[in-house]
Amino acid sequence: MGEENCTTVTEFILLGLSDAPELRVFLSLLFLFIYGVTVLGNLGMIALIQVSSCLHTPMYFFLSHLSFVDFCYSTVIVPKMLSSILNKEKTISFLGCMVQFYLFCTCAVTEVFLLAVMAYDRFLAVCSPLLYMVSMSRKLCMVLVSGCYLCGTVCSLVHLCLALEIPSYRSNVVNHFFCDLPPLFTLACYDISINEFIVFFVVVFNEIVTIMIIFTSYLFILITILRMRSAEGRHKAFSTCASHLTTIVVLQGTILFIYCRPSLSNSMDTDKVASVFYTVVIPMLNPLIYSLRNKDVKGALKKVLGSKLPFEKLFS
Repeated sequence: MGEENCTTVTEFILLGLSDAPELRVFLSLLFLFIYGVTVLGNLGMIALIQVSSCLHTPMYFFLSHLSFVDFCYSTVIVPKMLSSILNKEKTISFLGCMVQFYLFCTCAVTEVFLLAVMAYDRFLAVCSPLLYMVSMSRKLCMVLVSGCYLCGTVCSLVHLCLALEIPSYRSNVVNHFFCDLPPLFTLACYDISINEFIVFFVVVFNEIVTIMIIFTSYLFILITILRMRSAEGRHKAFSTCASHLTTIVVLQGTILFIYCRPSLSNSMDTDKVASVFYTVVIPMLNPLIYSLRNKDVKGALKKVLGSKLPFEKLFS
């Protein structure tokens, strides 16, 4: 690659998901609907947990923070995506790109660690129910949540430094719908193999730590459930954990697919489609997954609204 093709950039052009004009209206309406459901679902979940005393437990404390992270997650990505779809102007300043990436990365890593903490919380609730409220004290909950945000902040700073280390680019056209390291690395004008290795190492380390916590917690949960004599108790324990496992499988699977590969420069179009799931779809699904089949949440919502929920029979 010749040096004459390398320049410093002041702005990037985000190509988005598709440049087909006939899909513009459909995509804009689709993502506007998804974003509306995401905002309503997550902020509604936070408000419901705050006003309902029956939901003032460690499980819902962690869930409220998961909803907050999902709301921030979606707000960092979707409004800019909608703007790019509706307008011909698809540029984003260099500073705006770095800020978007930093906030996105912070939310992503924080959510991964929050899901691991929630698995540990379920382990204590199922395996040591009598000591649960004592073991999972409010102080410990605050420490665990703070640790999740700290991990997200530190990891995102590492990745941001890697992005800022790129001195010049061969193009400012980014084949993605938001600023992320893999598409930026493909435009770098110098050898970024060390940068790719550091990204790979950090992501794999986070995944190994969190997956081990989740796997160990659910292994003990499964053993405990199988030992239960009551079929009702087993069903309640399984239903409590099923929603959490669903979120984990979708999120962790997508992250492993996109980032935990030796080379981050392959299959950008495939990565864009996969990225939609964990940046747009999952933040919308989480409040639905954790509420529609959760009797405590539906009961609290009935008390707040003061009437029978219209969808209760559908999900009971």
